[in-house]
Amino acid sequence: MTAPPGESDGPDLRRPGDLPRSVCVYCGSSLGTSASYGEAARQVGRLLAEHGVELVYGGGSVGLMGQTAGAALAAGGRVTGVIPTGLFRTEVARRDVTELIEVSTMHERKRIMFERADAFVALPGGLGTLEELTETATWLQIGIHTKPMATFDVDGFWQPFHELLDRFIRLGFMKRSPIVNVAHLDDLLPALAPRSSG
Repeated sequence: MTAPPGESDGPDLRRPGDLPRSVCVYCGSSLGTSASYGEAARQVGRLLAEHGVELVYGGGSVGLMGQTAGAALAAGGRVTGVIPTGLFRTEVARRDVTELIEVSTMHERKRIMFERADAFVALPGGLGTLEELTETATWLQIGIHTKPMATFDVDGFWQPFHELLDRFIRLGFMKRSPIVNVAHLDDLLPALAPRSSG
């Protein structure tokens, strides 16, 4: 599976060459129990926009999805949302994004999000977030793609997940983790920098 080249209206002077053109953010359609989750989502949205990196996400206007997209748009960023028509009622599609892609199935949603993104980051979320993250990480592990992946470890949210991955490694079911765990916002974009082909 090969992602198409990113589409652009021209060079964006805010985005240095060592940054991804677009980042897919996996996150919850709920806000969670901590205000830190919403603040982190807004920080990530602003960060991407301020560096000229397009946000690709699940297209909803609620929860952490809505917080991330709203902050990116407010900071002048480009935002692409991808949402199945069946989720319009529960996730409430965000109509003010730069591009809203309506699809028929969850599988099509994940495929388009994958193809549109140069890198991936997961914020706090539930089973849907975990499923998207682990499927894309599995594709990276078996060589379908080489796009960087990270989790943004808000208040230690992702630490138990990475402890589980470490257990997989110790027990011989993985050689190394395909996902970088990032605790500080300043380290997020460097973790998502394009991988060297050499």
